Amino acid sequence: MTTREQLTPAVEWVRLSTTQADWDAADAGLLRRMLDQMVLIRTFEEYVLDLSAVGLTHGPVHSSIGQEAGAVGSVLALRSTDTVNGSHRGHHQFLAKVVNHLSPDLDLLQPIGEDLREALLRTLAEICGLARGFSGGRGGSMHLQWLPAGATGTNAIVGGGVPIAGGYAWAHRFAATTDVSVTYFGDGAVNIGSTLETMNLAGAWRLPLCFFIENNRYAVSTHVDEATAEPRLSARGLGFGVASWKVDGMDPLAVYLTTRAAVEHMRGGAGPTVIEADVYRYFHQNGGFPGSAFGYRSKDEEAAWRARDPIAAVSRHLIRRGILSQEEVSSVTAAAKVLMAEVGDVLLEPVPGGKPGQKRIKPSEWPDAAFAEVGIRGDLSEFADARIEDTDTFAGPVEDQKFITAVARVMHRRMTTDPGIVVMGEDVHRLNGGTNGATRGLPEDFPDRVLGTPISENAFAGLGGGIALDGRFRPVVEFMYADFMWVAADQLFNQIGKARHMFGGRSDVPFVLRSKVAMGTGYGSQHSMDPAGVFATNPGWRIVAPSTPFDYVGLMNAALRCKDPVVVLEHVDLYTSIGPAPVDDLDYCLPVGKAAVRRPGSDLTILTYLQMTNFVLDAVERTGVDAEVIDLRWLDRASIDWDTIGRSVEKTNHVLIAEQGPRGTSYGGWLADEIQRRFFDHLDAPIERVTGGEASPSISKVLERAAIAQTAEVVAAIEALTAEESSDG
Repeated sequence: MTTREQLTPAVEWVRLSTTQADWDAADAGLLRRMLDQMVLIRTFEEYVLDLSAVGLTHGPVHSSIGQEAGAVGSVLALRSTDTVNGSHRGHHQFLAKVVNHLSPDLDLLQPIGEDLREALLRTLAEICGLARGFSGGRGGSMHLQWLPAGATGTNAIVGGGVPIAGGYAWAHRFAATTDVSVTYFGDGAVNIGSTLETMNLAGAWRLPLCFFIENNRYAVSTHVDEATAEPRLSARGLGFGVASWKVDGMDPLAVYLTTRAAVEHMRGGAGPTVIEADVYRYFHQNGGFPGSAFGYRSKDEEAAWRARDPIAAVSRHLIRRGILSQEEVSSVTAAAKVLMAEVGDVLLEPVPGGKPGQKRIKPSEWPDAAFAEVGIRGDLSEFADARIEDTDTFAGPVEDQKFITAVARVMHRRMTTDPGIVVMGEDVHRLNGGTNGATRGLPEDFPDRVLGTPISENAFAGLGGGIALDGRFRPVVEFMYADFMWVAADQLFNQIGKARHMFGGRSDVPFVLRSKVAMGTGYGSQHSMDPAGVFATNPGWRIVAPSTPFDYVGLMNAALRCKDPVVVLEHVDLYTSIGPAPVDDLDYCLPVGKAAVRRPGSDLTILTYLQMTNFVLDAVERTGVDAEVIDLRWLDRASIDWDTIGRSVEKTNHVLIAEQGPRGTSYGGWLADEIQRRFFDHLDAPIERVTGGEASPSISKVLERAAIAQTAEVVAAIEALTAEESSDG
C-alpha cells in the first residue's frame, strides 16, 4: 500500500492584518507621515493626469492612484541607504523614497523645504521629458531614478528590474552592510521568468532582497484569476524557500508592520522575503479613465475598492484619536494642491494667443536636441592613468603560451589587485576552471568571489547588471555559450546596454560579459553562434575580440577598467592555440579602439577578427595575393579603428570582410555599410564579404563545415576578386 504524507512549507507564509488596537497603539507621528505622504503622492499624480489630459506629457502615464498605501507603508520601514526599484507604475514608490530621504517628518501644514520642492519639480520635469528632469527627460514616467535617495530606477519591462535589484542586494551583503533591496512589481510580473529565476537565486544565496508584489488584480485587463491557478501570489515564495507575507495593501499600517518584519528578517541575514499587498489602481493601465470605461471592470467593483480608500481610512483614525481635526485633514489636501500648482508653474506658461487658462511647457525647459545621443557610452576618462601597451611597445619578456592559460592568468592577476572583481556563471567554481579552464585557480584563491550560479542566465546576468550599477563591485559574468544571450536578451540589451543613456548618461555600468563562440566544435545550432553582429547593433556595449594570448591580456585588462559594459568574445578554437604572451607582466591595457595589422599589403584590405584572423592569414598565404590583413580587435561602433581601416582602403581600394558566422546576424553587414559611406571615393569595387550560410551550424561534421566560413571560403573570395580584377584590366 502506498502512503501519503502531507508536506508543509519550509518557510513562514502568513497573512498580517491590523485591528483597531494596532491603530490606537500606532505612533501619532507615524500616522501623520502616512497621511501627508499619501496625500502628496496622490495630488502629484492627479496633477500629472491633468497635464496628460491636455497633451503636456508625452507617452503613457501609468498612475498609481489608489495604491499609495503599499508604497508609503513599505518605504516608511526603510532607510535612505536601502535601495528600491520598481515597474512602469512606479511614481508612488519613487516619490515615497525621495520624500523619506529628504523630509522624513513631512508635514504639509508647515513650509516645505526647498530640497523637497526641487525634487518634486525634477520628478515632474522628468515625467514631462524636460531637461531639468533627473535623467534629462530621457526616462519619462516609466524610468525614474535618483540614486542619492536609494531609488535605483523604475522599469518599463515587466519583471525587468527584478534581477537588477538582486544585484544591489548582493552588493549590500558583500559590502558587509545591513542594507536591503526592495523590488516592486505587479501581479503580471509574478509569472515572468526573470522574476522567478531571481527568487530562486536570491533564496539560494540568501540575499537581502524583498519581492514586493502589488496585486492590483489586473495585468492591463487580464484578471489574476485568468493568469494563474494560484492567485495568492505570495505562494510563489514558498517554492524557493523564501519567507512570505500577504497583507491588505489598502491598509498602510498593516503594510508598514509587515515590511518592518520582513526587513528585520533580511537585516538579520535570514535571506529574501516576499510581500504580497492587495491593492487597487483606480484608473486604467494608463491615463485618467477607470477600467470600467474599457469594459473589463464593473463600476460596482471600483466603488467597493474606493470605499476602502487608504487616505480616507488614515484620516478617520487621525480624527478619531484627536490627532487632527477634519478641518486640518482638509487643509493637508489643500496644501498639497497649492504646492503642486507652484511646482507646475515653474515649468508652464500661458499659450501665447491661446484660450484663457491654456498652458504650454516653457520652451526653455525642453532639452537640446543635440542631447539625444550623448552618453550612450562613457568618455573613457578612466583610462587617463592606464598603462597602454601594444606589441610594438611592450618591453617585458614574452613566451609562447596557450591562449586559455592567458585567460586564467590575467583574471587571477586582476582579482589579486582588485578586491571588487567578482566572477559568476555556471560551473565557474568547479571542474578545475569551469568547462574550458578559464577560471582555473580562482575558486581556491578567491572562494567568496567566484560564484557558481544556477542555470538562469536572465537572473544572474541581471544580477551582475545590478552589481555594476551599484558601483562598489565589478562583475565578470560568463555565458557558457554565446547563444545563451538570447535567454538573457532583456537584461543585456534593454537593461544593461541602455542603462547609462536611459538615465541621463551618468550611470557607469562596469560590467564584463565573457562569452565563447564554438563554431566547428560539433555543438550544433544552439551552442555555436557568433554574437558580434547582434551586440554591435544594440546601443551601449563595447565589444572586444582577442585572437592572441598577448591581446587577450591587454583587452581583458581594458574591459575590466572600462566603465561601460564590455562583451569579451572568445573562440573555442583559440583556447588550445599557442602564441606569444607576457611572462610576468599582466598589468597593461591594449589601446581602446586600436586594430592590429597582422600582415601589411597593397592590393586588398581584409578585415576580420577572432579565429577567422588565422584562417584569413592562411588563405592569403595560399593565394599569394598582397593583402593587408587587419585584425579589428575592437568591434563596437564607438571603438572601431577607422584611421587604420581608412589608410588601408586608400592604399588598396578593395575591401573584403571575413567572418565565420551566418549571414543573418552578420557583423560585416553593418561594417560594410559604414565603410562605403566613409570611404566610397576610394573604393574601386563593391565591398565583398565572406560569411557562413544562412542556417545555424548543424551537429553533423559535414553539415557544420558547410555552414561556416574558414580558409577555403576566404581563398575562394580572394580568387574571385583577383579574377574579376584581371578581367576588368
